[in-house]
Amino acid sequence: MASVTTTSGAIARLRDDLATWPNLISLIRLALIPVFVWLLLGRDDRTAAALLLAALGATDWVDGWIARRFDQVSEIGKILDPTADRLLFLVAIVSMIIDGSVPTWFAVATLAREVAVSIAALVLGALGARRIDVTWWGKTSTFGLMFAFPLFLASHANLSWSSTANVLAWTIGLPSLVLHYYAAAGYVPLAAEALASGRARPSGNEPS
Repeated sequence: MASVTTTSGAIARLRDDLATWPNLISLIRLALIPVFVWLLLGRDDRTAAALLLAALGATDWVDGWIARRFDQVSEIGKILDPTADRLLFLVAIVSMIIDGSVPTWFAVATLAREVAVSIAALVLGALGARRIDVTWWGKTSTFGLMFAFPLFLASHANLSWSSTANVLAWTIGLPSLVLHYYAAAGYVPLAAEALASGRARPSGNEPS
């Protein structure tokens, strides 16, 4: 009976943790990723795809602001938000490489960093490291790149300001890419600390 009560309580906490506005926004972002692919590769509508990608990038800041402003920060959100960021990044970059609307070297450099960080996170988790929160540098560089890529798309669309979009894409994209790698380097000592902390934690003291 006690185990049933404990399980019910855990399910209730999980439901309450998930049912927040920031997490809802993250779930909507995940659901709209296939729509972006359809607009770009299915309908060949670079303008609509660029607008949707820019909106999805902007909501990355919005859900974080809502979480902090209304005290809706959750453990699920700390995992769901960066997961949505990374999946959006990976799918958008690969789609744009196929479409030819982004410089290949820029896309590959961004993709390589994302893949490396994703693999490192999986390895650390398998080794028992505690979860690492996204740093300010990581969020800032991701936010910048989430606007650079829609601008690259816009620069290849049939728009009157496509040349301006190209200039803005490089102006925002290059510093953001450099910062992205700087943020990745900053995770190295955090990863070592997280691994040491995770291994030092008693097996019977796992978080609920």
